[in-house]
Amino acid sequence: MGKESYISALISSLVIFKGVADGPVLSKLRAFGEGEPTVKGYTDFVSELYKYGINFSRYMLDAACEDENIYVHLKASGKPIPPMLESSLHGELRVFSILSSFTSVELKMLTGFDGFLPDFEMEKIDYEAEYQKRLSSINRTGYGIYARHNMFRLDGGKIVPIKCPDPVTFDRLIGYEDQRALLIANTRALLTGKPAANVLLRGDAGTGKSSSVKALVNMFAPEGLRLVEIKKNELKYIPSVIEELRGNPLKFILFIDDLSFNRNDYNFTALKAILEGSASVKSDNTVIYATSNRRHLIRESFSDRDGDDIHRTDTMQELLSLADRFGLSILYAKPSRQLYLEIVHGLIKINGIDESYGDVDTAASAFALRSL
Repeated sequence: MGKESYISALISSLVIFKGVADGPVLSKLRAFGEGEPTVKGYTDFVSELYKYGINFSRYMLDAACEDENIYVHLKASGKPIPPMLESSLHGELRVFSILSSFTSVELKMLTGFDGFLPDFEMEKIDYEAEYQKRLSSINRTGYGIYARHNMFRLDGGKIVPIKCPDPVTFDRLIGYEDQRALLIANTRALLTGKPAANVLLRGDAGTGKSSSVKALVNMFAPEGLRLVEIKKNELKYIPSVIEELRGNPLKFILFIDDLSFNRNDYNFTALKAILEGSASVKSDNTVIYATSNRRHLIRESFSDRDGDDIHRTDTMQELLSLADRFGLSILYAKPSRQLYLEIVHGLIKINGIDESYGDVDTAASAFALRSL
């Protein structure tokens, strides 16, 4: 067996890490070794590697550590791992070490081409030790897409990463310290395995409710917090999302922004059932955080109050009490003049703006009046 065929066979032997073998880089290297090594086969491999970096050894380590496979699922769930599976893991990690020994010079020589071809870097890595190290911190780092991204959304009910998430941090959010403290304390409880409440952040628009939730994720992502954004018309997917995340070692905020309903809205019934905690939607690693600019979440008209329902009072109470089904309700009220000016001066400082050009307080107050 020639060197190129050996490389291809090594990659084909991966079972636990079949996702890595079939991934964009190793599949190109496998194709390079399956037939007569060609310049195109080599450059296709290097071109794909360059999308992730120039170090092939490091790419394989990251791909292996982030791979979602049967071994990591069992490890994360705390279930016993069969000895045969343990043996397979050790053997496949050795495959990565062997692949890491082939330099770009050796691969280029296999093509028989004496012109210029690009190089890539290699380094000696103890894949066994590094993989076990990653497993020991899996509650913080996660695996699969959850190791590579912190914020997600739904696409047809499927969880997909948000490629350019909001980078907001609490040091750019001024005021509302008491509200922030409640939010952080509840999130810390979730991360430490203590009972955590579903949270409704309610109040006036522009007070930082949504930004506070995203700042939480940016703050606690290194400790294993992730966010899945769910639109109001996607609430029906929440039970299946919770079920999918149930065995994941990370903690998740299911985030519903700008929540409100019309009367007889199916989504109202769906969310009510979820918040009341039926057995199918209970999980220790997920909470729901929602924001709303409305106090009661239900848009009602005066005709609703004059309806012909015999038990009209009970019906209205059901509609208006959805907010009470959140374990924690945090009010973000319109800022006082003092807080408003504190926010203005804080933003000026953060953005490095020179205040000496005029009377900031007068200009800010005039702007507030024009915006009413």
